[in-house]
This record gives sequence, structure tokens and C-alpha cells, in this order.
Amino acid sequence: MASEISDRYKHLPDSVQQVAKILVVGGFGVGKTTLIGSVSEIEPLRTEEAMTAASVGVDDLSHLPDKHQTTVALDFGRITVTPTLALYLFGAPGQHRFWNIWDGLAYGAVGALALVDTRRLNDSFAVLDQIESYGGLPFAVAVNVFPDSHPYATDALRNALDLPPHTPLVMCDARKRTSSLTALITLVEHVTELTPTHL
Repeated sequence: MASEISDRYKHLPDSVQQVAKILVVGGFGVGKTTLIGSVSEIEPLRTEEAMTAASVGVDDLSHLPDKHQTTVALDFGRITVTPTLALYLFGAPGQHRFWNIWDGLAYGAVGALALVDTRRLNDSFAVLDQIESYGGLPFAVAVNVFPDSHPYATDALRNALDLPPHTPLVMCDARKRTSSLTALITLVEHVTELTPTHL
């Protein structure tokens, strides 16, 4: 038994006693790949492909002039958030045509972090509906603040997204490790409050 536990965590720091799977979701181009890359302590796995002419008129590139690649399957990373807890991060593709992949990625997850771009807030509604379809999967919302984003009050965003009072809402810069880590810790704390046996 001891050797099985040792094998399970052999690529983790010796202090880690528990691992948890976290789903990272959001609309197209909202910053999921960036967030996972900014916090992952291992080289993140990315399944990005070049965007082609086939996406013209299908993928909304407004506010995304420099986007030339898109995730087609998943992103994967790992972060040790406390000495005893490590998170495996699974980033889901944002385009609706890839959402059939979400079911597999969500399996076994203890919670989800939903990224939101206030410049394209309408893209978030279907994402939040999809999370809620997973039978009570705890989630937190992280507003990824882009340089040209208009600042909104937290209460205004909460109302616009129609979030329940207990759902955490945080501001985030997915490019910055500390900011991304804070968003993930907020989710972990929320999961712990709702389902203390999961973490």
C-alpha cells in the first residue's frame, strides 16, 4: 500500500498528500491557456492549432486581433497550492463546437474555474449554463482583465452574470502567476466550504 501511494505521487513534492482535478473553462479567447501556463509548475501540455480561413465567420475575433492559434482538445498543467495539496488543471476549449469534449474533462473534477471577458460578456452565459449542467459542480468566476477592458463594479458583474450569492467572483490577470493562483485558491476555498470531504 505504501508503495502504491508513493508511485501515485512520485512526480510531486514529498509533502503532497492529496491531488484534485480542476476544470478551467470559458469562452473562446478568454485566457484559459494563458492562465494554466502562468501557474503551472510543470511544462503545460497544450493542444493548440493554427487558426485557418475555415474559422472566418465562425469564431468571433473581435478584441482578439493577435490570436492566431486556438485550443482544440485541452490544456493541462499542475500547481501545488499548499504543501499538501496539488491541483491538476484541465483547460477546456472555448468554441461551442468542441464542447462535447467538456464532459470527459469534467469527469472527476472537484470544481471549475470559469474565466470571463467583460468585452464579450454574452459569451459567458452559455459557459455558466454548461457548468451548471454538471449536477452541482462547485465553480468560481474569474474576470480576466484585459488592457482594454472597461472596469465594472463587482456587484454589477455579479448581477449581469446572474450569479448566486455564494458563487465567488474575483478579478484576475491570467498572465500573472500570483493573480491566477489567487483565483484558483478562491475556488479551492469555495469547494472546501461546500464539499469538505473532496479536499
